[in-house]
Amino acid sequence: MFDIYYTAIVILLMTLFLIKEIYKPSILLFFSLLLLYLGKVISLDEAFAGFSNHGMLAVGVLFILATALQSSSVFEKMITKSLGDGKSKLIYFRLMLPVSFVSAFLNNTPVVASLIPLLKKWSKKNDLPVSKFLIPLSYAAILGGFCTLIGTSTNLVVHGMLLDHGLSGFSFFELGKVGYPVAIAGILYFALGGHRLLPARKDSLVQFGEHTREFVVALKVDSQYPSLGKTIEEANLRHLKGLYLFQIIRDGKEIAPVSSQEKIRLSDRLFFTGLPETIYELQKTPGLHVLKDADFDLKNVDSDKLKTFEAVISNSSPLIGQTVRDCDFRTKYNAVILGIHRGGERIKKKVGDIELKPNDTLFLFADKDFGEKWYHSRDFSLVSLSVDEYSKPKNKGNFAFLLLFLMVAAVTAGLIESMLIAASLTAVIMIMSKIISFTDAKNSVDFDVLLVIASALGIGKAVETSGLANVVVQNVVYPLHGLGIVGIIAGLFIITNIYTQFITNTAAVALMFPVALATAQLMNVAARPLIITITIAASACFTSPLGYQTNLMVYNPGGYKFLDFIKAGLLLNVLVGAVVTLMVYILYF
Repeated sequence: MFDIYYTAIVILLMTLFLIKEIYKPSILLFFSLLLLYLGKVISLDEAFAGFSNHGMLAVGVLFILATALQSSSVFEKMITKSLGDGKSKLIYFRLMLPVSFVSAFLNNTPVVASLIPLLKKWSKKNDLPVSKFLIPLSYAAILGGFCTLIGTSTNLVVHGMLLDHGLSGFSFFELGKVGYPVAIAGILYFALGGHRLLPARKDSLVQFGEHTREFVVALKVDSQYPSLGKTIEEANLRHLKGLYLFQIIRDGKEIAPVSSQEKIRLSDRLFFTGLPETIYELQKTPGLHVLKDADFDLKNVDSDKLKTFEAVISNSSPLIGQTVRDCDFRTKYNAVILGIHRGGERIKKKVGDIELKPNDTLFLFADKDFGEKWYHSRDFSLVSLSVDEYSKPKNKGNFAFLLLFLMVAAVTAGLIESMLIAASLTAVIMIMSKIISFTDAKNSVDFDVLLVIASALGIGKAVETSGLANVVVQNVVYPLHGLGIVGIIAGLFIITNIYTQFITNTAAVALMFPVALATAQLMNVAARPLIITITIAASACFTSPLGYQTNLMVYNPGGYKFLDFIKAGLLLNVLVGAVVTLMVYILYF
């Protein structure tokens, strides 16, 4: 009994910490895994078996393929042509169908990352609120992930768990038997009326441009200024409390970003970002005068030299937990933060005092090469202008798609039985043919995600070996048997789906996998349909931005609030659950 109670307490605390976002998911899951080992619930081999799991390793290799495939503009051009001018009544069908199709074969995170800037630009051009399209973009990517073995990392994780339990893994299109009807139902839901539940808000960068005065103060230097002729560093303008000097206008020319060694000259106009009230102390300095009519306008920026960027802090960014001042952002990235949005709202604090968190959206003023330099960095999950910067020769982009097609064909035809081997072979060819450099390939692998997967697999093993899975089945799932097998399928879907809204989908499916196996044994039915049920349920996260990475990615760029996901996604979650239950019952029972 100790093992059951101990495991339940560890998982309960882990869940609470995940919901509270106290630490990164990778750290929480790995720590929980260590606690389960120290509590002797699982052996050392069982704890770390996930680190050699075929599904986990295949996910790592697929990161490389997805990054390499971004070098082709074929997909972006296809979406742009499909959308047209946005006046078609089938606009959601024309957006979501191609996104779902591509997401069935590519990791949906880079698919969404590449299309966010495209949709923002397209929405602005056609005077449409981008908030009407970014949630459908994320949901389409999720729906497409249900359709193939490589559609999501969750599918590959369950595939690896099946192999570890001596069962046959998923074939490439096996999940599609349930996934295709689910994806079609989800797309039709939005096309026929679900879009009416979406908010109509302007792009957050446009909102920022409309309220620049809240961020920017301009001061003019006259002959009384005591630091005239000194550098920015010597004049103590580099580390001002709550203010950043991001631009100097001198003789009609812009100097930005501003070097610490730049010397201050007579009649310079100094532009600071921060809340206006924080300028008071600086105003008392002789020789500095506020220019009330010298408004900083983003439209007047010389785009040949300087650009405004929108960068989203990634879950694995070293910036997390640091304040803007402490991380020395301006020096490290040669960029100035003009403002920060979190949860669809601008943070009304001194920029330097803001502690950065995952998925914060930073509005930056930087050199035009910022996007190209930091696009593949693990520091940011999205840099808004980078999709226009990163490209390879067209023939290499097309060759990348050809390699993906051959990989899928080889696995489907059984020429290569292992998805891991097929993906690894494709990745090596892409590196050797210079579609992607070795450095970019190495940097494309999200080791935080892999740590989450490997740790979750070990925790799932603890749920099984401790007996906790049987307790959950007997007390939560089995009482539903009065409703027949339909009740069991629906029950497993609901439990998994509720859990995945608040923690990572990988953790949810890893914990529910032994529960599905135990349910099948107790009910004396085949395990496979129940496992397919929890696999799709774990990725069907539509009512919360927390449970799925693509939801988090569109959260700030779309200016969304938490409630927007509930409004738009609750009915979709119910619809997906109903279709999954119906299809699993018809196909397998």
